[in-house]
Parts: sequence; structure tokens; C-alpha cells
Amino acid sequence: MQKNPVQINIETRHGEIADITKEKISAKVIKLQRFFERLLSIDIIIDLEKNDEPNVEVVVTPSPKGTFVANHRSNDMFGSVDQVVAKLEQQIKKYKEKIQDHNKNHDAKHEIN
Repeated sequence: MQKNPVQINIETRHGEIADITKEKISAKVIKLQRFFERLLSIDIIIDLEKNDEPNVEVVVTPSPKGTFVANHRSNDMFGSVDQVVAKLEQQIKKYKEKIQDHNKNHDAKHEIN
């Protein structure tokens, strides 16, 4: 089964990052698709205002609705990306469990009636 392509947007504020860095960040966040295949877009905002502690924020838009948002600030930009991805994994897993529980409860009600 082929996964739908996810649109990844990387925006930097108060500075620039190299294309190779953008590619490495994209490779890390695309792994979120393992947990939820129907992702429409992933928006990454890297704020370099505090040069020694960049802030990384990621906004994930799943289909059909809702958003997942996480951010982290540290002196290691890739470490911050890893932390944000871990936070988003937890949010996505919790969302999927909620959907699955809702579907199970909905199916159980129809069996009783």
C-alpha cells in the first residue's frame, strides 16, 4: 500500500538554515506518517532569535480535521526536533486510540440494538 505524499513546509525566523539541514529535519518528521497515514501537511517553524537555543515548533495537520502541535527549545536543534517528534508521536497515538475506542463503542451499540 502506497502512502500519500505529505507536504512538508520548513520556515525559519530570524535567520536561515542550510538545505542539508532542512533535508535532515524533513527526514525526521516524515516518520510521523508511520503512526498516522492520513497526514496532509507538516509545518516546521524554526525560530533562531536566540541563536544558542533555537525553538522548533511543528504543526501536523491530519485528514480530515484537527491539528497536532508541539515545540521545544534547546541548544541542540536536532535534539529539539527529536523531542518534538516524540511529543507528536504521543499525541497521534492518543488520538488514534480515541478514534478506535469510539468506533468500538459505536459498533457495540449497533450490535445490542
